[in-house]
Amino acid sequence: MTTTPNLNWIANYIWGIADDVLRDVYVRGKYRDVILPMTVLRRLDAVLEPTKQAVLDTKAWLDKHGIVEQKRSLRDAAGQAFYNTSKFTLKDLRARASRQQLKADFEDYLDGFSPSVKDILENFEFRNQIRRLTKGDNVLLGSLIDRLTREDINLSPDPVMNTDGTVRHPGLDNHGMGTVFEELIRRFNEENNEEAGEHFTPRDAVQLMAKLVFLPVADQIESGTYLLYDGACGTGGMLTVAEDVLQQIARERGKQVSTHLFGQEINAETYAICKADLLLKGEGEAADNIVGGPEHSTLSNDAFPTREFDFMLSNPPYGKSWKTDRDRMGGKKEMRDHRFVIEHAGDPEYSLVTRVTDGQMLFLANKLSKMKQETRLGSRIAEIHNGSSLFTGSAGQGESNIRRWIIENDWLEAIVALPLNMFYNTGIATYVWVLTNRKAEHRKGKVQLIDATKWFRPLRKNLGKKNCELGAKDIGRICRTFLDFEETEESKIFDNEAFGYWRVTVERPLRLKVDLSPKRCDAFFETCFEAQEGPLGNVVDRVAEALGPGPHLDFNVFLEVVKADMLSHRLKLTAKRKKLLRMGLADRDERAQPVVKKVHRRGAAADPIRGLYAVGDGSRNRVVEYEPDSELRDTEQVPLQDQDGIEGFLRREVLPYTDDAWYVAKTVKIGYEISFNRYFYKPEPMRTLEEIRADILEVERESEGLLVGIIGGRN
Repeated sequence: MTTTPNLNWIANYIWGIADDVLRDVYVRGKYRDVILPMTVLRRLDAVLEPTKQAVLDTKAWLDKHGIVEQKRSLRDAAGQAFYNTSKFTLKDLRARASRQQLKADFEDYLDGFSPSVKDILENFEFRNQIRRLTKGDNVLLGSLIDRLTREDINLSPDPVMNTDGTVRHPGLDNHGMGTVFEELIRRFNEENNEEAGEHFTPRDAVQLMAKLVFLPVADQIESGTYLLYDGACGTGGMLTVAEDVLQQIARERGKQVSTHLFGQEINAETYAICKADLLLKGEGEAADNIVGGPEHSTLSNDAFPTREFDFMLSNPPYGKSWKTDRDRMGGKKEMRDHRFVIEHAGDPEYSLVTRVTDGQMLFLANKLSKMKQETRLGSRIAEIHNGSSLFTGSAGQGESNIRRWIIENDWLEAIVALPLNMFYNTGIATYVWVLTNRKAEHRKGKVQLIDATKWFRPLRKNLGKKNCELGAKDIGRICRTFLDFEETEESKIFDNEAFGYWRVTVERPLRLKVDLSPKRCDAFFETCFEAQEGPLGNVVDRVAEALGPGPHLDFNVFLEVVKADMLSHRLKLTAKRKKLLRMGLADRDERAQPVVKKVHRRGAAADPIRGLYAVGDGSRNRVVEYEPDSELRDTEQVPLQDQDGIEGFLRREVLPYTDDAWYVAKTVKIGYEISFNRYFYKPEPMRTLEEIRADILEVERESEGLLVGIIGGRN
C-alpha cells in the first residue's frame, strides 16, 4: 500500500521554522528571503543524496583527465538536470560546531552546485543573507539546516523507513514538492499583502484556462512535440498545469506528446521560484528555457524573438506602468518593435502601443506575434485581463487598435467573465480571453461572451481577498458552455462587427458677434499698442465710425470692411492681426452668422452634412466651409452595424437637434470595445405603486402612536 505524504503538514512545518528560528532577527515580511531558498536547497540536496558519491567520483575522474566540459557527465552521474560537486551535504553541515567553519563550508557547498541552481540562488539574492544568518552569536544558519534535515520531516523523493521495515515518512514526489512550495509562496504573498496585478494566480483559474485552450482541439492533438509559452510566467504554475492537462488529454486519446516549456519573468525572486519549482518537479530542461531577472523584461527584451508556440497562457500584470520599457525601446514616437508597430487596415505603421500607465495588452500582442502560421492547429492563447482591456482607449489609440486588430483578423473566440474575489490579493473583475488563428468553421466571424460570475463555490475561510473558487463542476460548466457555443442567459454570441464603431467628430460653426462700442475699441487700441500693431487700432476706429457700435452679428461682413479699409491704406490682414481682432472685439453668440473659414471654387457641390454650405442670393451662390467652434465640438460612436451608416446616423440622431452640425470624413476613426454590462446587465424590477403605497401607510401607522406620545397626547 502506497502512503501519501500530508502536504499541508509539511507546509505547516516549514512555515513554523520561520517563526521559531527567524522571529527575533527578521520581520515577518522578510521570512521568505530565507525560507524559500533554504527549502529549495533542502529539496535539491535530498534528491542528490543517493548519487552524491557517484558525482564526486565522476568529478575526480574528469579533473584527473583534464576534461573541461563536464556538465553532461555530471548530470548523468547525478541522474538529474542539476548536480553538486561539493564534498558536503546539508546533513554533513549540521554537525559543524564552529560558526565560522559552518559559514565557510556552507559557502563551499553552494559553490558546488551546477549553473542552473547558482542562477536560482543569485536571483533569490540568498548569499546576501548568509552573513546575517551567521552574524555574532546567532546560530540561525545551523538551526535552519538542523530543522530542515531532521527525521521529523522528509523532503526526499524516497521514503524514510522504521527499523521494522514500515514507512515512517513517505517519499515526496515532484508534484507533491511543487504543491508544498506553491503553498508556501501563497502564504508569503498573503503575508506581504502584495499589490493587485502581482498576485499569485490560483490553481482553479489556471485549470480553467488550460482547459479552454486544449479542449476545443482535444481530438486533433496528435503524437508529437508541442511548445508552451508564458511571457509573464511568475512562479511557473500556469506552464506546469497546462503541461499536465495536455499530457492527460493525450493519454486519454492514446497519444504520446512531448512538451517544452518556455517562460519569461522580470521579477528576480519570482523567476528564481519558477526555475526552482521546475527543477523540484523534475523539469530540468524546461528550467533552462525560463529566462528572467530585471534585465529580461518581456516587453523591451524579448527572450524568444524568433520562436513560435503552439499554446500560450498568461496572467500579465495590469495597472502597472511600462514607461521604463517604452524608454528602452526608443519612446512612443521612435518605437519600431515589430510586435507593437505592425501593418493593418492599409496602415504600414499601425500602432498597438498602449498608454504608459498600463501595459497588460502588450503582453497579448507579444503572444499574437508568436502564433504558428504553418501548422494545422496554429496557436491557441488564454490570457487573464482586468476589465480595462475591454474598453479603455478610444478609436485610434493602442488598446482599441489591439482589439480591432484581433477582431478584424477573427482571432477572438471567447471572453469569460470570472467571479469576483477569485484572486488572493485583488477583488477586481477579471476576464479570460481565448484566442486562436485556427477558428472552427462554426465560430468564424463570431465572438462568444460568457458570464461565469455566479459559477463558483465559497471558501470556508478567506485566503487574503480570495473568498471563492471554481470547483470541478464550475470549471466543467464553463467549458461546456464554451464548447456548446449556444445562446443562453450566460452565453451571448455576436458578429465580430458588433463590437466595432466609427468615432465621428461632430462640428458646429463658430458664431461671433462684433462689439465696436467706444469702451471696447479703446481697450482694443491698447492691446494693439502692446502688440506693436498700432495701425490696426486706427483701422478699427475708422470701421467703428462707419458701422456703428453694434453688436454686429456677422463677423464675415465686419472682416470684409476691415480688409477694404486696410487695402485702401496699403495694409495687410495677417494671421496675427486677424487673431487680435477676434480676441479683442468678437464674442461667441448663437444668434450670429457662422464664421466662414474657406470659400470653394466654382463647381464645388454643397453637402451640409460634410460641412459644405451654399450661401448667396441664388445667382451668386458660393460653397463655403465654416470655422468650427471647438467649444461645441462633440463626438459620436456610430456602430459599424448601423444600417444607415455614418450619415444616416447623423441625420437620424443629431441633425434633428442641431441642424447646423457636420462631420469631417477624414477624421473618422474605427474603434472596438466590448461591454459585458451592456449584454448581461439585468436591472432590478421596479416596485409597483401599490407596494410603495402600502409601505407608506404602514410607516404612517407606526409613527402615529409615537408622535402622540411625544407631544403628550396619550393618557
